Amino acid sequence: MSRVAAIQMISGADVQANLDAAAVLIAEAAHQGAELVLLPECFAAFGNRSLQEIAAAEWAGSGPIRPFLAAQARQHGLWLVGGSIPLPATAGGKAMACCLVVDDQGREVARYDKLHLFDVEVADNQRSYRESRDYGYGDRVVCVDTPVGRLGLTICYDVRFAELYLALRNQGAELIVVPSAFTAVTGAAHWEVLLRARAIESQCYILAANQGGTHANGRETWGHSCLIDPWGEIKACLPQGEGVVCGEMDSQLLKNTRARMPVQEHRRFMPVEQILPAKEQ
Repeated sequence: MSRVAAIQMISGADVQANLDAAAVLIAEAAHQGAELVLLPECFAAFGNRSLQEIAAAEWAGSGPIRPFLAAQARQHGLWLVGGSIPLPATAGGKAMACCLVVDDQGREVARYDKLHLFDVEVADNQRSYRESRDYGYGDRVVCVDTPVGRLGLTICYDVRFAELYLALRNQGAELIVVPSAFTAVTGAAHWEVLLRARAIESQCYILAANQGGTHANGRETWGHSCLIDPWGEIKACLPQGEGVVCGEMDSQLLKNTRARMPVQEHRRFMPVEQILPAKEQ
């Protein structure tokens, strides 16, 4: 058994205030015995219009977010998955929605840049979302070995694209994380069904950390951060508000689920690598 945790926040534009709030929740997750902790999408800068400046500072090493992740992982002796932060792929480049994995020694061991950007119309008070104005597109599938199993990385809107999750399973994923800032409208309609579907079809654990409430800029996010097992059963969930969702991953359950229903071996329509080629990290 391994314990993992998802942190639910109601982040705002103030980076330091967000980091202070995250620190309290990471400490609570550590107290509950979590070996790996997932932060939500935009945990450090939600609704902040200075994304390019934040990204440039983090690239240069003068920003507060990456040192914060490293310090928290070292302090609590756990692996920390940094939701998403704005970070360019190259010096001077456009910000990417970047998920960093930091080991228990504070070392960055993996980076995933969001593949699918949220350019949609939603029937809420914001109505139109255009992530591609602020962020560049990622171009690779990322898995990394961790103490709780092989970890696949996705971010929020990625959850609507099943081929990504099958590509992660093809790379050996056992746990897939979904740091998110799902809107209240789309969350009510699709959050649970999408996460459970991705767990069932990939036969992986899914750990989803969402923003969960009404933010200072008026945007409403759905919450319902959760842990889902490979059979699609929700093992733990936090409907709304800031807090920690902690649960256990059972490696034997994962093995048994895959052995009894070997869908990976039965797949005939198209090899996953032809749907979405995997690239080296």
